Amino acid sequence: MRTIVAGGTLVNEDRTFDGTIVIEDGAITQIIQGHTHPEASSDEVIDASGCFVLPGIIDDHVHFREPGLTEKADIDTESRAAAAGGVTTYFDMPNTVPQTTTLEALEGKFALAAKKSHVNYSFFFGATNDNIALFEQLDPHRIPGIKVFMGSSTGNMLVDRRESLEQLFSSAKLPLMAHCEDTAIINRNMAEAKARYGEDPKVIHHPEIRSEEACYESTRLAVELATKHHARLHIAHLTTAKELDLIPANDISHLSPLTSHLSSITAEVTPSHLYFCDRDYVGLGTRIKCNPAIKTERDREALQRSLSDGRITVIGTDHAPHLLSQKEGGCAKAVSGMPMIQFSLVTMLELVDNGILTLERLVELMCHNPARLFEVRQRGFIREGYQADLVLVRPNTAWVCTKNLIQSKCGWSPMEGHMFLWRVERTLCNGHTVYADGKVDTDYIGQPVAFR
Repeated sequence: MRTIVAGGTLVNEDRTFDGTIVIEDGAITQIIQGHTHPEASSDEVIDASGCFVLPGIIDDHVHFREPGLTEKADIDTESRAAAAGGVTTYFDMPNTVPQTTTLEALEGKFALAAKKSHVNYSFFFGATNDNIALFEQLDPHRIPGIKVFMGSSTGNMLVDRRESLEQLFSSAKLPLMAHCEDTAIINRNMAEAKARYGEDPKVIHHPEIRSEEACYESTRLAVELATKHHARLHIAHLTTAKELDLIPANDISHLSPLTSHLSSITAEVTPSHLYFCDRDYVGLGTRIKCNPAIKTERDREALQRSLSDGRITVIGTDHAPHLLSQKEGGCAKAVSGMPMIQFSLVTMLELVDNGILTLERLVELMCHNPARLFEVRQRGFIREGYQADLVLVRPNTAWVCTKNLIQSKCGWSPMEGHMFLWRVERTLCNGHTVYADGKVDTDYIGQPVAFR
């Protein structure tokens, strides 16, 4: 199968230029600068005129809820949402049922994705206080890393014993992605909020309970442990200006694959924390309740600035669907998490229009850097020999996010009613058009990602 993507403007490795891409058997075989048409015949020509052609988005942080929580979401529905949003690769988190904290549970997820995932996939292994001995048996070529919850979480996935944390940071050979919130501080804040506001404080108090202090103290500890043990620490969903002071600036644009010159400490931020602030709780309520909490306008502005100064390395969604019925209540009763993967790219493109970052930097943060950081093989770039994971986006095309467009099983989005000015026109996964004209090819199955 030979496909040509012609007439588009390519954005890749800090360059924006008119170009044509030739794809054969799922891989990029030729990149031609300008709009010269290849002489050889092709099976399909995709007209990218008027579109920017980006590498497919790599989302390093999703919760697709399968197995065990499939009333909210599953691999089929959420990978459809990914395809519709230009995301061609995702890394799923371990807090499913059963939790991905055993080798058997990990293999079970891979088996499910091999039947149901419409884009490329891999899975984080989950750390507990008791499973560190299993780390040596993990295949570093199949998974991106190990997820550690250093804050409030469910079941056995809260790693809260100092002895376990020391052992975890000293023994892990793979990158550690950490959810950093201090449980003791959160519990104290919740008790105080209940005493002041009642048993279920309104959601406007969520950032007071999941506070700056709770985030900072946990992130500080994670950085301390990573520095002490020379561990590779990737801090998930950073939310505060104060935490940014703990993060070194990283320029990894020249590193591929990852080398020891990269700081051992990197950070992720989500489109939700870049787009919303605490004022938005008034209109959106628990639809934007997530952990860690969306915080102040000052925090949001600091996070936005950090996109361009090297302290933020990756943008990931923390896509976490729940049924709307589960979002009812306030700080104590409503669950935390929101679906964002389908609208993450277009939301970030709005920030490009607003001058927050450049289109080239967006591609670094959402495509190149996840590939570099986790040492993804042959994805994340428009390069000859790489897999043809591509997304075509069209600017100056107004459309409104309505319920009927939502692919996620939960059927809602915090972006409902919002008018976007960019549209995902087409998504190619391994050279195959998995999304176009508003439809996902649900017969297509993506590939497991290879690392290192």
